[in-house]
Order: sequence, then structure tokens, then C-alpha cells
Amino acid sequence: MGGGTSLQKKYGIEDSPDRMFSDLVRWHDYRFSDREIVRTFCDWSPLTFEWLKDHGVEFSDRAPTGADGGPQAVKRAQTVVWTAGPSSVAPNGGNGTSLMRPLEASARKLGVQILLQHSMTGIIREGQFSGRVLGIAASNQGRTLNIRARRGVVIGTGGHTSNVNFRRIFDPRLTEEYQVVGEPYSRQSGDGEIAAMQVGASLWGAANQTVETMTRSHIFEKPYVIGNQYGYPQGGGTRNENLKDSPIAGLARAIGLLMKDYQDVIHVNQAGLRFVNEAATGFDWWNPCLELNGGRGEGGGPIWAIFDADAVKREGWVCTPPYVDPDGWFFSASSLPELARQIVSKYQKQPMPPAVLEQTVAKYNSFVDAGKDADFGKPTPRYKIQTPPFYAAWSTPCIHDCLSGLRIDARAQVMDLHGQVIPGLYCGGESAGGFNQHGLAKCLVFGRIAGREAARTAADKAT
Repeated sequence: MGGGTSLQKKYGIEDSPDRMFSDLVRWHDYRFSDREIVRTFCDWSPLTFEWLKDHGVEFSDRAPTGADGGPQAVKRAQTVVWTAGPSSVAPNGGNGTSLMRPLEASARKLGVQILLQHSMTGIIREGQFSGRVLGIAASNQGRTLNIRARRGVVIGTGGHTSNVNFRRIFDPRLTEEYQVVGEPYSRQSGDGEIAAMQVGASLWGAANQTVETMTRSHIFEKPYVIGNQYGYPQGGGTRNENLKDSPIAGLARAIGLLMKDYQDVIHVNQAGLRFVNEAATGFDWWNPCLELNGGRGEGGGPIWAIFDADAVKREGWVCTPPYVDPDGWFFSASSLPELARQIVSKYQKQPMPPAVLEQTVAKYNSFVDAGKDADFGKPTPRYKIQTPPFYAAWSTPCIHDCLSGLRIDARAQVMDLHGQVIPGLYCGGESAGGFNQHGLAKCLVFGRIAGREAARTAADKAT
């Protein structure tokens, strides 16, 4: 979020909305974005930064750094830091606490009512595909009710990656075995997009989820940790130990084993076959994971990291709960054939053949002797897998961001298939399409615009 913020100016970083726009539309990934949306983002970024400060968000007093995705010509990443650890205020001790809790406090002070026990079930419009949006239908502990929108409805439901049927609209390979970053604490169910589409809204920028660009690597992640369901640190960033102190630690079930060196494992598919250079990243790693790889039916099937007791010592892992989840995500045995027989998962479409896994490991061990991976080019394989016990840890790609969603204009108004605004309906964040950007800045800027526009439209109607 740049364009000339006060923090950028304090540290002598020259930036402007014009410079930011020029950088973003020329960058190889963002060039696929809607120019009107990018222009609006750049114009409103510095204003939104100051707005956040006005509402109690305290940014670290240090020079901005390079962005997490995007051009690096100008330093624009300005961060908040939470140092108080996990508690009921910050269940996982993550830095996002320093952003969300001040905004929550400011909203409540201004009289905002937050209905945590309500779930939106639909959007109410004057006609199914015509007229103004009047409000939403919702459920609350078995009751159904309608909530009138005096100013407008803003969709900010966080995208659709948790909805297997919906995400396969964009890429049919995104089958059920791919778990979602952020779960089980936050599901990206696609409810907002679906409800809007049911009253005429259009999707926009769908190619951003299928074109192989650097940013698309934010859709998929190579697991940060193995042996747990979600492939992602469950303790606030890389501070996995925090999970043990969290008041909601039980939801994720396991912290996961932080992977330091991919020389310590091999990756096999559900058929027990090695299929990739384990040290690869980005498309070179997860594109092979999406292929059938000896499985049956659609999708790539689960990917297992296979390693032995020596690898556990080198990595410094503790292969017991809460670090691993033995309920379908982590297995151990005294022999490789027995390990293959132990692997039982609802995503394992066929039993792993014990003889195949044993042969796969023997072949890899021969590559270690030769000092060369003749199959997939892993740089100088170092360690044999030979010392029991042997382990299999879930290491399947996890899904992260949405890079497509509802069509909006520069005022964050949702548009229909004919390019017409749906009155009273707004959208921001990952639920909105058209801007191939990763991160919170897009959510903050367009959420603020949506709120301002809804309020301004109501004021215009009143006069």
C-alpha cells in the first residue's frame, strides 16, 4: 500500500499514485489486471493508509520493505506487528491482531453492530435480476430472518477456495484433496460470490486463476509444514510453538513439522511412485502434483513425504502430537512395506502398493550412491532412506489465495453480465475480481471505498 504514505515520506521513499500505477501495470503479473481497478487502488492507497492510522492501527516505525508479490522498484510494504503472543484476543498470536483489533474497537465505538452468530443465506433484490438490493437473508441458530440494508450490502466473504465445486469452475484439477490455508479457523466458502451471482452478478478476471504467472503461485503453496492437514503453520506465522498456548489449539489438531531441507525426504504419489524433484518450487513442483500420477479418477491425489529416523534427527523433529496428526495425515512403521500398508486416507483412492514404495526408495538410495538423480534432477541427493522407523507425512499442495471474483467498478459497485451496476451491492477483497494482487492492501482499499460509496449513495437519495 504505497503511493506516498506518511511512513514512506518519513524514510525518504519517493512514491506517488502515478508512479505506483506505472509500476503495477507494467509488472509481468499485474498486467493481466483491470486497469480501472488498479488505478483506483493506487489513488486510494495513501489515503487508506492514513485512514487506518486514524482508526487506531499502529504501523511499525521502520522503513517500508519490498512487497510480498508485485514490483520491487519502490519499497511499499508497511507492516503491523503483534508481540503479546496468543490469548483470547489473539488466538494464534499472529500479526493480523494488530490490524483487526483496533479496527474492531473503532467500529464498535462508532456504533457498528457485529452479528457473529448469523450466517448470510442470500441477497434480496427488488427483482431477481433487476432493481435495487434491499438486504440479505440470514440464519441464526435455526431461525431465518431478513436484514434490511439501508445503505447497501458489501460482500467481503474472503473468496471461494474452500468450495471445491466453485473453485473447479476456474481449474477442474482443484479437486477435494487440496486443503486450504486458513482452515479450520476461516473457510472461504464462496457464499458471497454465489449469492451475488444468484441476483445477476458477473465474475471477472477468471484468467488470473489459470494463467501461469508468478502471482498464481499464491493460489497454491508448497506446504510450509508436513504431517498436518493444512500444510501451513498453525501458530502465527513461523512461530509454530504458539499453537500449544492458543485457546483454540484443538481446531487444527497439529502444528506440523517445519521443513528445513528437502534433501531429507522424497515425495511419492498415492501409487508409491516418486514423480518430482523435491527441492523444486513454484510451478516446477506443484504442476506435477496436479497430474494423475498413477491414481484413479480426477485430480492428483495425496502426496506423501517419505523419510526415516536419521532424517528426523537431522531436522530436529518430534514425530508425536501435537506436532503431527496421526488421524490420516501422518504414519510410521518399522519397515517400508508396512508403512505403505499403514497409509489410510479418505483421499487415498487406492492402497499404496508396498512393493512399489520399497522399490521407489531403493532406486532413490541408488541415486544417493551415484550422487545424481537420474529421474528428476534433484541436486546431488545426499541421504539414503534406510534407518527405521520409517515415516509418511502429508505433503500435498495447499490452496491459498483467490485471484478472481465478482466484477466491480472503480466505486466497488458489483456489476452484472451486461456491464451494468447492481444498485446497492458492493464488494471488496478476495471476493472481488479484476486485480491479480495478493494480500490485505486490496481488501482494505476496496472495503473502504465500498463503505464510502454506500454511505454517499444513501445521502444522495436522502436529499
